[in-house]
Amino acid sequence: MASNESILQGVNVLGPVSESQKKILTPEALAFLALLQRSFNSTRKALLERRKIRQAELDKGALPDFLPETRHIRENPTWKGAPPAPGLVDRRVEITGPTDRKMVVNALNSDVWTYMADFEDSSAPTWDNMVNGQVNLYDANRRQVDFKIGNKEYKLRTDKKLPTLIVRPRGWHLDEKHVTVDGEPMSGSLFDFGLYFFHNAFQTVKMGFGPYFYLPKMESHLEARLWNDVFNLAQDYIGMPRGTIRGTVLIETILAAFEMDEIIYELRDHSSGLNCGRWDYIFSVIKKFRQNSNFVLPDRSAVTMTVPFMDAYVKLLIQTCHKRGVHAMGGMAAQIPIKDDPKANDAAMEGVRADKLREVKAGHDGTWVAHPALASIAVDIFNKHMPTPNQLFVRREDVQIGQNDLLNMNVPGQITEAGIRKNLNIGLGYMEAWIRGVGCVPINYLMEDAATAEVSRSQLWQWVRHGVTTAEGKKVDKQYALKLLKEQTQELASKAPQGNKYGLAAQYFSGQVTGEDYADFLTSLLYNEITSAGPARPAAKL
Repeated sequence: MASNESILQGVNVLGPVSESQKKILTPEALAFLALLQRSFNSTRKALLERRKIRQAELDKGALPDFLPETRHIRENPTWKGAPPAPGLVDRRVEITGPTDRKMVVNALNSDVWTYMADFEDSSAPTWDNMVNGQVNLYDANRRQVDFKIGNKEYKLRTDKKLPTLIVRPRGWHLDEKHVTVDGEPMSGSLFDFGLYFFHNAFQTVKMGFGPYFYLPKMESHLEARLWNDVFNLAQDYIGMPRGTIRGTVLIETILAAFEMDEIIYELRDHSSGLNCGRWDYIFSVIKKFRQNSNFVLPDRSAVTMTVPFMDAYVKLLIQTCHKRGVHAMGGMAAQIPIKDDPKANDAAMEGVRADKLREVKAGHDGTWVAHPALASIAVDIFNKHMPTPNQLFVRREDVQIGQNDLLNMNVPGQITEAGIRKNLNIGLGYMEAWIRGVGCVPINYLMEDAATAEVSRSQLWQWVRHGVTTAEGKKVDKQYALKLLKEQTQELASKAPQGNKYGLAAQYFSGQVTGEDYADFLTSLLYNEITSAGPARPAAKL
């Protein structure tokens, strides 16, 4: 193999590197990143171009369907995904959150089975957030993550086995502008995956689990094939047996829902199942069909998991996973405790119970929570109704889902001014925090991340684009949307500390809610606001 010195030619780091970060950004690790980037970035870019072509077809009225060219994969009952890996047999409750040190300690101390450490939708990808997150996970896997703030100590518990750690890298569409390879920004996905895998692959196996990942935002099985190629090269490079890595794919785009069998098939030696990424899924439906008036949805609160297109997606996901012997994971409970209103808190927690009961009875093998206080509710429900480690034996052979079921937009509900204002508040609140480097924001006792902000701005765009009329009789047009945006911005800014970013958030948001311009992702739109790229320094001389 080529020497690290020769591989590092053309690799530059544009972000500052602190003393504690040097153990992550080593020459060996950066050489590995360069190898991944040079091997796979051209394919990644081609797949992103393919997304644009697909979108243009949808804009002209085409509708997705199950692929005729992969029918043989769907109809072959004999192939299976990989058997559940160590630490992933029982996943009944998973907690998710960003990778700051406090969150890492609190999540690993929670009474859950796994912790999804998130570099994606609940993290704002500042350079410090991304690299410090790697430092924190490196330390957590070596049980050296304890720390102190003032008089408060954060220590990993020693009285029981800690949850299995799973890492979610950024999606294929995001760049990491603070590292360039041959003059181009690195793929954010390869940066996050590469650093975690390089430093932790053997250590996690030593700890009794392995290098495990959640894979976000995929739109086709070809994007899963790219991840599988990355996994194979990575394992070969460090001398780890193929199949040690596991990847759980979030089915959070409407196009991926038509390719679930194929996605598991592409990853089969590395597959640990699929997950219902509910908010991103709703966002994807609106985004992909935004030019089609047949896909206009009512207020976000009306788009529940029991409406036809969501119900069909859940049933098909569980059936597909269990047919292939892999886990079918449920979605997020985003509620956080309402400490100053016991009655409202009881109602919110009852909603969580009902949601988790629906999931376990449908056949899900586990579920997500965003806050440690919700873990006990989810655990109680799953323990009562799932005495086994998982429900892979629940085959759901009663389910028959076709194209029309996945695209059934019969969703009862209205579009209201209150719903518009709520979307504006969520979008503004999230974007304001994101620009400040915070990717996980409590709003109205819900933990909002990029997915819910995307639903909010996409609904606003859609309602203006198609000139809908509210329940109050008001036509939703550009002027009305901008008037309400101005009012909500002023209201939020008046209650926020000096130096808040609501004005800047509103500038970006105003271009996204008028039915005209539509950015591919809010995170891509805002990314330059949080980059701190300085002069390029050769990676070999860090």
